[in-house]
Amino acid sequence: MTAEPRGHKTRETKGGTSEGARVRSERVPFPVPIVSPSFALRTASSDGGPTILGIEGVRQLSRYGSHPSGASRFRRPVLITGGAGFIGSNLADRFLHAGRPVVILDNLSRAGVEHNIRYLRDIYGDLLEVHLGDVRNRSLVEMLVARCESIFHFAAQVAVTTSLVDPINDFATNLQGTLHVLEAARKQDPLPSLLFTSTNKVYGDLQDIELVPVGKKHVPRSHGIRMRGISESRPLDFHSPYGCSKGAADQYVLDYARMYGLPSVVFRMSCIYGRRQLGTEDQGWVVHFALQMLRDGSLTLYGDGRQVRDILYIDDLLDAMLAATRDIKTVAGKAFNIGGGPDNAVSLLEVIGRLAELSGVEPVIRYGPRRKGDQAYYVSDTRRFFKATGWTPQVSTQQGIPRLFHWILENVEPGVLELGHETPSATPRAWESSAIADYRDWRAVSDGARVEGVPPSERGVRTLGQKE
Repeated sequence: MTAEPRGHKTRETKGGTSEGARVRSERVPFPVPIVSPSFALRTASSDGGPTILGIEGVRQLSRYGSHPSGASRFRRPVLITGGAGFIGSNLADRFLHAGRPVVILDNLSRAGVEHNIRYLRDIYGDLLEVHLGDVRNRSLVEMLVARCESIFHFAAQVAVTTSLVDPINDFATNLQGTLHVLEAARKQDPLPSLLFTSTNKVYGDLQDIELVPVGKKHVPRSHGIRMRGISESRPLDFHSPYGCSKGAADQYVLDYARMYGLPSVVFRMSCIYGRRQLGTEDQGWVVHFALQMLRDGSLTLYGDGRQVRDILYIDDLLDAMLAATRDIKTVAGKAFNIGGGPDNAVSLLEVIGRLAELSGVEPVIRYGPRRKGDQAYYVSDTRRFFKATGWTPQVSTQQGIPRLFHWILENVEPGVLELGHETPSATPRAWESSAIADYRDWRAVSDGARVEGVPPSERGVRTLGQKE
């Protein structure tokens, strides 16, 4: 729905992808996010000053196949694939804060997520176990699933644009990777619960919904859709390789509940936003707008900017996920549309206006043609999930957008990671409201790491920082 900074092309993945990975080989090369924002999360050093975590720091913090010590050994952990990312790290934080051990499987393919791991390890220590690996590695997935009693499967290739460039990788990660998780889960006794994050893109471009412009947004002519949103009764209509891979995975998860009795549930999610999100033009557009406005105030919109989404704050999503896990017998085998609903439906232009008020920056907006498959309007009808669990969003856009913006001001340091570097300069730059739009070209390469019980030819778990 938004465009990338001029002169750059971005390839984004989340959690379980790795470009050109050879699943059966000893080494699985790291993916190459060609361009990523030069923003780094602040962490506290021993003297109280800010430090920036590099890739090597994650290697030192990670646990390769070892088991948490202490009391955590007496509870089976939760497995979060793609757990270093925005949603995964927030969910891990919620579980860890409650004393629940967590296992994260992630290949750190999204730039900046290594800071989320550092944050969690600094606070929770051995209660967190991190495996740097790929969901396409079946042996590794089976090993981790066998140890866990609940699975949250978030690892995915997340961008429509990337899927158009490399549909084979998109398929292998989103569909084959999901099948590996499902197969591993159905072999367990007792069966673990599984929550899969699907997407509103499974409903296609929704061009049959007649819209009328009202102020800065498009609204449906249909009073019912305008008041309630789009329900799960909407026919599936996969558009783009991304829509196909996520939609097929969505259906596999539901079918494993029918055929094998796996207690699994699907969330067809709208736009999620909140703390620890490092968004791009392809995914995480609310925070992308905020970061780009703080860099140089320029934005490019694909379409007229009146596209509407029901944005959902991260805490509300976590509440929904925990409600689904709590009521898994009720929700198993079902798909639910999850988003902020009609009360939190906003257009791109409305979000930009709110961010302009918060930042004092009037962005320069350029317009490009609407992207293929882009939905001019999508708002979730969440009544089905409310009836099943009692869940409703609690954080309005009037509350959530300022929360996100202030988190950025307090936790994100612009310009720290220079082009081609993984570590900060000796003197980090001070925060400025008009941050410099530096970018880094980050290529992380790796070799196999020892994992107990997994053959070297199939383990796909890496140490970081060693050149190919």
